[in-house]
Amino acid sequence: MTAMTSTAYSRDLGDELRRLREKFTTLTGHAFAEQLGWDPSKVSNIEKGKARASEIDLVQYLMMCGRDSAHFEAFRERYRYAFDPYVLVVPDNLRTLAMAEAQAQKITSYDGLSMPGLVQTPEYARALLTEGGNEAAEDIEKFVQLRVDRQSIMRRSNPPECVFFVHELALRLRVGDARVMEEQYLRLLFHTHVVRIVPMSAGVAIAMRSARRLFSFEKMVPVAYSENDVAQVFAHDGKAIASSREFFKWLDARALDGEQSRSMLTDYVGGLREDLHDARPGLA
Repeated sequence: MTAMTSTAYSRDLGDELRRLREKFTTLTGHAFAEQLGWDPSKVSNIEKGKARASEIDLVQYLMMCGRDSAHFEAFRERYRYAFDPYVLVVPDNLRTLAMAEAQAQKITSYDGLSMPGLVQTPEYARALLTEGGNEAAEDIEKFVQLRVDRQSIMRRSNPPECVFFVHELALRLRVGDARVMEEQYLRLLFHTHVVRIVPMSAGVAIAMRSARRLFSFEKMVPVAYSENDVAQVFAHDGKAIASSREFFKWLDARALDGEQSRSMLTDYVGGLREDLHDARPGLA
């Protein structure tokens, strides 16, 4: 076992091991360590993603949980990347992202073409997934529910401090119908922490930048995160974190402030309501 700086992925996989222990044994972490002949801190550090388990450690751990060699091989293949400074995961693996969100003390995010996942209404999320064409029809509801479940962190007694930078183009791009968009605008107005709209005057090119997040933690190294349709990237490298901080500093200088952003959102709600009022058959 090697002590190292934990990553979002090492914490995710460590938690997966903990859940296996709890599901397939009746042992506490301390009792589990005794059965393996380990120091209790070793089990704790591995399950918290603070230390890299050796292959022998993984074999012993998983066999104690009753897992077979096929399970070990599959887990080892993922675990080999757990402590890398850059980790790529497939888009439908939301556990690592959800865990980073749940552990974060502060989340700063940018979205150019759609609303931030943490503040999407179910109707908006459903329309976005349906119109995007990247998900199988039978999986749409599952992914909508996963998005809703992730949002539970916003309702905690100690939610993370959140700043959402959203390009105005995301407000203009209609997802679903006018009612869906109205509810989404109202969610941004009344059910989020801080929303900062990046106006069209800042340039459309910035809207095309990949969605990104910067997760800050109380006692862990920050995580820079970016995503597209192909992969999610979790970066723990100092240069990536510094680059993300500079990017958000750049956005802060160009985005509308909180009051201006609320005013713009109110205008968009008013415009939609006028459209709905006028959406009646014209006279011949």
